[in-house]
Amino acid sequence: MKLQKILSRFLKLHPKEIDLSLERVKLLCNKLGNPQDKIKAISVVGTNGKQSTINAIFAILKEAKIRCNVYSSPHIQRINERFIFNNKELEDEKLAFLFEEVEKINDNQPITFFEILTACYFFEAAKYPENINLIEAGLFHRFDATNILKKNLASIVTSISKDHLDWLPKNEQTIEKIVYEKTSSLLQSNIIVSKQSLVSTKEAIKKTILKNSSNKSFFNENFSYSNGENGFFYYEDKFGGLKLPLPNILGQFQLENISTAIATLRLLNINIKDDDIKNGITKIESIARLQEIRSGKLKRLLKNNKLLLDGSHNEDGARVLNEYLQTLNCNKHIIIGMMANKDHEKYISYFKDISSLTTIDIPGQPNSINGKDLKEKFKIIPNVQYKESIEQAIESIILNENDLVIITGSLYLAGEILNLN
Repeated sequence: MKLQKILSRFLKLHPKEIDLSLERVKLLCNKLGNPQDKIKAISVVGTNGKQSTINAIFAILKEAKIRCNVYSSPHIQRINERFIFNNKELEDEKLAFLFEEVEKINDNQPITFFEILTACYFFEAAKYPENINLIEAGLFHRFDATNILKKNLASIVTSISKDHLDWLPKNEQTIEKIVYEKTSSLLQSNIIVSKQSLVSTKEAIKKTILKNSSNKSFFNENFSYSNGENGFFYYEDKFGGLKLPLPNILGQFQLENISTAIATLRLLNINIKDDDIKNGITKIESIARLQEIRSGKLKRLLKNNKLLLDGSHNEDGARVLNEYLQTLNCNKHIIIGMMANKDHEKYISYFKDISSLTTIDIPGQPNSINGKDLKEKFKIIPNVQYKESIEQAIESIILNENDLVIITGSLYLAGEILNLN
């Protein structure tokens, strides 16, 4: 309750939820003693795969007994998820104390919700100068509150695609503009670029960072992986090859994210052993990224049928999700809720061979699209229906043995599902 009261006060500090600028967060961090200048950081920018890449790095570093701090957004269930220090989420009492300390120093000055949360993270992270910080950029990067570091260990560029287009002028809603916003202000250190869905996106990244003097490493040029047999895959870079066990998370795209994580850590030369990598990638914690729900209220409704939860919400996320689904020999039933500012028709166009599609509302999200309106946008899909609640949606599906149900379309929906379950 105390945390919620503080967060409510944070939301009232600025009339806009997002106001792209660095001045407010710089001013507050200056009052805090510029804690962002006292940390060791790996910055992660991109559209898709940021959290998955961070999760893989985190798992490997923990296996190597290297302590981490992690800052990510949005949270799925609890605000604490955004504040990991010494490998653990900050407890409610300590998080509330941190918030109040920074709130007092801010002295009611205008600042957005994300900006003050970012300042809080930096303030706490500075207390652990030897830890490695894994910092996920928010919207774009150039004017994102996380982009006030003067130096870092590395910048990772995950898959970039079209998303958040409503924050760009109509004539600038291009992949080239998004690439520019995400990569033009990367620091001079190491830049590791993940696999991109289009060659043109990779070339746009190369063009944007051409004058950046960082040590640059690109997927398929400087590091790569290949599928093996009998539960293994092969990773290779200039340091040599690794035969690795398949990770404990689903989806071919996760091998791309894990390869980027491995490339980054080997490039940094921070005493990561091969066994740390082999063991770490089998212990990755991943929420709402092709997460199988194995127990709980909603799972009981499905009995023996498998339930997956995936927070993908843009076209590239839809593409990799469908690629995974196409590897499964079963009927697929999709339940979907989305935010209003997404390209709904583009998202659903990637899905093939769907047995049924059910749209739902996302509870407590005023910026989501009503499930009935979403159904209208999906009416070209056979067997599309609308249900008011997730329980009604699940109960309405006629399931055969081995059929799969997947809930997708929004990280906000994923949070609601996990809380309900």
